[in-house]
Amino acid sequence: MLGGIVDRVVPPALGPDFRRYLAATWLSNLSDGILLAAGPLLVASQTDSPALVALAVILQRLPWFFFGLGAGIVADRLNRRMLVLLGNGVRVVVLSVLAITIAGGQINIGVALGAMFLLGSAETFTDISTDAMLPMLVPAEHLGVANARAVFGIHALNLLGGPPLGALLFAGAMFLPFAIEAVLLAASLALIVQVRIPNTDRAPSGSALSDLREGVRWLWGSGPIRTLALTVFVFNLTWGATNAIMVLYASENLGLDERGFGLFLAAGAVGGVVGSSLYGTLERRVSMGTMMRVGLAYETLAHLGLGLTGRWWVAFVIVFVAGIQTSVWGTLSRAVRQRAVPEAFMGRVGSVYMFGVSTGLVLGGLIGGVVGSVFNLTAVFWYAFAGSAVFLALVWREMPRIAHAGLPS
Repeated sequence: MLGGIVDRVVPPALGPDFRRYLAATWLSNLSDGILLAAGPLLVASQTDSPALVALAVILQRLPWFFFGLGAGIVADRLNRRMLVLLGNGVRVVVLSVLAITIAGGQINIGVALGAMFLLGSAETFTDISTDAMLPMLVPAEHLGVANARAVFGIHALNLLGGPPLGALLFAGAMFLPFAIEAVLLAASLALIVQVRIPNTDRAPSGSALSDLREGVRWLWGSGPIRTLALTVFVFNLTWGATNAIMVLYASENLGLDERGFGLFLAAGAVGGVVGSSLYGTLERRVSMGTMMRVGLAYETLAHLGLGLTGRWWVAFVIVFVAGIQTSVWGTLSRAVRQRAVPEAFMGRVGSVYMFGVSTGLVLGGLIGGVVGSVFNLTAVFWYAFAGSAVFLALVWREMPRIAHAGLPS
């Protein structure tokens, strides 16, 4: 019976190495989700400064700007499995030292913030290498389902299950979530060791800068992938704007308290779990071009719907369906990129792509803050709706071509 369930969740066609890879990424996602809550809680236990508490979150994302592009170069030069092992090994050491420091009563704000930055830096390298490993394990025709299972872990474990567990563990004992994270990552390492991938060690072809230029040149020269990257960047400019003021929107426009806001975010995460679970069925029954068009159209209309409503239950429904859309779109766009990009460029193109994603979110957040301050919170959603609608009209006809990039014509 258990074997039948496993086969339904992870079809045998994906291979035993993918199953080990998936289990490893799910354990890593759970660890990351625990840190989403435990990290800020640790910093908040050492300071009353809102700026320093916010810095704990920023320091986990900041390494993308410092090391993201370099991580892509390294992932294309060296063995990607070894990079994942090294990166997660560093995280195990940092988390273990942090747990021991806390248990010994030696923790302070500097140590806590330094640990957040080190963990974010190691995660940058492991995320790029992990993403680049996937198409080496699964045939191109199965990449959609394989990515859906990986995205399930992000929504179910990283965003939905991990944070409450992290808060609960922290309430039990301050050191406990970090010790549990170290154990989870150690188990992930044990699984990754058993994953067999082709040897990707490569002698450097030139300077790091020339390697990066080569990756950017490939991305820009591929019409479908260039348009996909620009689409993700622009839609993150709009989504990042609304996301930055969402806590204020929930309070002032919907009348939600802190617990209500947590449930509001959970509605999106639950939608993400549903979306990743349905992806295989959707892929069999709906064309990929249609899925892309519907996904972007819904995201555009979701901004409008949230801007117009003041009813919490309507907003919950919009966010729940948006979670489904985000999961399906994220799965499909990852699969398209992995099918279309040559294996030798996977790390560099992926890092440039993710650098654009992070930049779009940061710039979008700044825009949301400015628009919300100069006008009001509703104006942020009108900006997001208008910006998304205009760009969607420009790329509408390109969606089927993008969706089939890398597939035989």
